[in-house]
Amino acid sequence: MNRIMNTQQLGVSDLKVTRIAYGSMPLGGSWDGAPAGVETRENAVKIIRTALDEGINFYDHADIYCRGKSEEVFSGIWQEAPSLREKIFLQSKCGIRPGWDDPSMPTRFDFSYEHIMRSVEGSLKRLKTDYLDVLLLHRPDPLVEPEEVARAFDELHQSGKVRWFGVSNETAAEIEYLSHYLRQPIIANQVEFNVIHTHMLDEGIVFNQNNPRLSRNHGTIEYCRLHNITLQAWGPLARGLLTGRAVDKPAEHISKTSTLVAQMAKEKGVTGEAILIAWIMRHPAKIQAIIGTTNTARISAACQGDGIELSRDEWYKLFVAGRGENMP
Repeated sequence: MNRIMNTQQLGVSDLKVTRIAYGSMPLGGSWDGAPAGVETRENAVKIIRTALDEGINFYDHADIYCRGKSEEVFSGIWQEAPSLREKIFLQSKCGIRPGWDDPSMPTRFDFSYEHIMRSVEGSLKRLKTDYLDVLLLHRPDPLVEPEEVARAFDELHQSGKVRWFGVSNETAAEIEYLSHYLRQPIIANQVEFNVIHTHMLDEGIVFNQNNPRLSRNHGTIEYCRLHNITLQAWGPLARGLLTGRAVDKPAEHISKTSTLVAQMAKEKGVTGEAILIAWIMRHPAKIQAIIGTTNTARISAACQGDGIELSRDEWYKLFVAGRGENMP
């Protein structure tokens, strides 16, 4: 790790993580059943090395990413740096069951004891590690039996296979309900969040308004702040829509926001990606940004955002532009 990046405590844990993390979803190369080839494995190591050089110490995974291949190819970094495992933090997620093995089944969510335990064992094997620093439940399971989750978390924690736990894409009410049954604290909630996906913020803005933007997330951002649960933003770069990705007939607010991002980037002598990351980091909730690009130049570009501070006025300019409508 050559660059020194700013860090923060992840929830109530003892983990001092970089404010920018790397999301490993695309590392496996493809979502089909074919095994990862040599080129994919070599490219994965190159990408991870870039993230390490930028100072990133936190790496986010999920058991389903590229059908497990993303976790598998990540483990190739251990051959280059055998002592690296103790210097970085690994997070993985479980709970989504796509219908890959049985085409008659739809994608469904599964927080059963058996599935959680089986998923963690698979992740540990693919990542070639004895433990995960953090395990997240990937998406809310309507059939969740919280006692089963608690049993799985207890066993995983006591065995040393998982140090800390969290959730992903969950509302305040869902977190509070689950937490009632757990011995371990929920330390993170990973949600989609970027300049053009501001649902977490919009609820408070459009409350008591006749506005279809009401997202009904039940005060999740406030709940997480009150309970010291770190929000992790997935999709912080908005899939490249604001930094040059070619799109036929983009929406008007997308075009205007792209122009504003480019203007701010030019004024500050940084990249557009850095502006998008800085916008997320400007929020007082200390949201951790999970970047998921396989473009090494874009990784470096995004990491510039770690040192950029936006003013209140600059933040609101981007917020309003990304919403596509003025404040009420």
